[in-house]
Amino acid sequence: MNRSHTRLQLSRPAFTAACAVMVVGMAAGPAAAHAEVTASDPRALAENVTLSFTSEAESDTAGIAELRVVLPKGIAPDAVTLKDAPKEWALAATPDGYAIGGPALATGTDAEYSITVRQLPDEKTLAFKTLETYSDGKISRWIEVPTDGEKVDNPAPVLELKAAAPGAKLVAPSPSPSGTPSSAPSPEQSAAPSAPVASASAQATSAEETGSSTGATVGVVAAALLLVAAGTFWWVRRSRSRA
Repeated sequence: MNRSHTRLQLSRPAFTAACAVMVVGMAAGPAAAHAEVTASDPRALAENVTLSFTSEAESDTAGIAELRVVLPKGIAPDAVTLKDAPKEWALAATPDGYAIGGPALATGTDAEYSITVRQLPDEKTLAFKTLETYSDGKISRWIEVPTDGEKVDNPAPVLELKAAAPGAKLVAPSPSPSGTPSSAPSPEQSAAPSAPVASASAQATSAEETGSSTGATVGVVAAALLLVAAGTFWWVRRSRSRA
C-alpha cells in the first residue's frame, strides 16, 4: 500500500508539469506566427539591397493570397522591384507601398518573397507594416511597432540597420518632370523639332507644286505668243502678195 501511495505521489508532479507544458504550448501557438524581414546589406544608405520577407501562415483552413506593405519613410514605391515570389504572384505599387499576391498558397504555407530596393534610407530601424489577406477573406495585421523594448501582440517586420559605409551618399531620386533638367533632351524636347521638319517638308512640297504650276503657265504663254507671231507673219506676207 505504501509503495502504491508513494508511486502515485511521484506521478502527480510529473503529470502536472506535462499539463503545464501543454498549456504553455497551446497558448504560444497562435502568437508564434509572425512576419519578418532580412537584408542582403543591412546598412544605412546601402544601394540595390535585397530585402527578403517571410509571413508565416496562421490559418488552418485557408492560404495566404495577398500581402500589402506600407514602406517606411525614405523608400518610395517606385524604388522597389520584385526579385522573387511564389509562382504567378505579382507586385504592384500603391500610394504608400506595394501589394504582392496571386493564387492563394496552400494552407499552412508561409509566404516568402524578396524585393530589390534602390537605396535604404539613413535610419537606424525600418518598419514594414504588413497586412496578410487569406483566401477566405481573413486579414492578419502585423502593424504594431514596438518602442522602448516593449512587446506587442502583432509586431510589424522591423529591420535593424548598421551605420552607413564610409563615403556613402544619398542617391538622387529618379528624374521627374519637375526635377532638375538633364543634358539629355526630354521626350517633349525630342518631339519639338518634328513640327518645323514637317513644316519645312510641307513648304518644299508647296514650292514644288508652285514651280510646276509656274512652268506650265510660262509654257502656255510662250505657245500663245508663238501662234500670234505666226499669224502676224502670215498676215503680213499675204498683204504683200496682194499688193
